[in-house]
Amino acid sequence: MKSSPNSTTKELSFSDNDQTAILYGELNKNLLLIEQKAEIKIHTRGNGVTLCGPEHAVELASDLLEQFYGLIKKGFQVYSSDFAFGLQVLEASPNARLDKIFLDKVYITAENRTVSPKTQNQKHYIDAIRNNDIVFGIGPAGTGKTYLAVAMAVSALVSGQIRSIILTRPAVEAGEKLGFLPGDLAQKVNPYLRPLHDALSDMLGAEKGASLIEEGIIEIAPLAFMRGRTLSDAFIILDEAQNTTREQMKMFLTRIGFDSSAVITGDITQVDLPRPEQSGLRHAQHLLHDVEGIQFCNFTKQDVVRHPLVQKIIAAYEKNAGSKK
Repeated sequence: MKSSPNSTTKELSFSDNDQTAILYGELNKNLLLIEQKAEIKIHTRGNGVTLCGPEHAVELASDLLEQFYGLIKKGFQVYSSDFAFGLQVLEASPNARLDKIFLDKVYITAENRTVSPKTQNQKHYIDAIRNNDIVFGIGPAGTGKTYLAVAMAVSALVSGQIRSIILTRPAVEAGEKLGFLPGDLAQKVNPYLRPLHDALSDMLGAEKGASLIEEGIIEIAPLAFMRGRTLSDAFIILDEAQNTTREQMKMFLTRIGFDSSAVITGDITQVDLPRPEQSGLRHAQHLLHDVEGIQFCNFTKQDVVRHPLVQKIIAAYEKNAGSKK
């Protein structure tokens, strides 16, 4: 967070005791997080807070608190991590309205947790999926590319917009050889499909998810199993697409039938193919960027919604890669 030599003080007051308690968080943990991230001091007295620090940071934190108080009044279930995401959004776009992002309910999980975008790029991604038949989500791990796509797929299934969900990814070896893994083919490729199973279980619950898979309404399979098929009236997700070859990407994209949507996700910095330049995702990015009905959404480390250290790890690797050029 950039600081200003000009220090200032600002006071805020909130009217509702219960909503103010939610805003502050247990033992003021939300305020402590804002203090750390914005590099300011926050003092509380009842339903009032005093913000002290560099003018830019104080204005940013003030706007954040007022917008989150408005979100809480509208029934938003707030988590401490949301304040960090909100700060990032407002620092990048000071005029941003957080309610336009956080209140966009994609789906409510089996654990009654609302899935919604947390960054502007995630919101753009969700809107792109709603408005295009084919969407590419490209960016580093932890940016919600696959998770949000699965949430959109489940939402479409539950609402009757589609009849099936197909989740697939290439079974490409990343440091381990499939041939040395125990079991038959299904058992060998299962570890590659585990992240898709996990996201699905989070949305529907393990039992419901397993039931829909058994009924054939949801299919989770290696990319090779898609060859020769026409996938109609379905929501199709191709995960880890950076590990497809050009031929595999063409095969997948030409499987899409009528009344279907496809989301292709991947990280072009994590190609495990013997010849990385042959990545089907990289090729599609150059070949299809101007095709109407296809939308490319790019994520950065600022969109990472995992542990805060993940952003720092990605930044360190990016810096190291840049120094080798």
